[in-house]
Amino acid sequence: MHKITAKLPLVLRIIVALILIQTLRFKFTAHPDSVHIFSTAGLEPYGRLIIGSIELIAGILLLIPKTIWIGATLSIGIIGGAILLHLTKIGIEINNDGGVLFFTAIITFVLSCIILWIYRRQVNFF
Repeated sequence: MHKITAKLPLVLRIIVALILIQTLRFKFTAHPDSVHIFSTAGLEPYGRLIIGSIELIAGILLLIPKTIWIGATLSIGIIGGAILLHLTKIGIEINNDGGVLFFTAIITFVLSCIILWIYRRQVNFF
């Protein structure tokens, strides 16, 4: 059982990094769904590209042992903003996706919070 719990933080980091990084192809190629989302939010095109860049950085930082907490914090901030946009401007369901993007954001947010909690001792501001 100890081997499973020892590998859990790595598995969570990989899951969040993959979620963050796999969405980049939509943002960086100006996929119509991504353009629609960011246009509705009033952030097209610069917001789409900036947020995509921050997601890329967060995904990479989650995979580097010394920067895990920074990646988790960035992820929480970006995904928290996405959740707020879903709830206030763009809606939970986007182009009849059944809420997949929204629920993926919720999962990513929760997992990022768990990762930050696990690595909270790495946070050192001084």
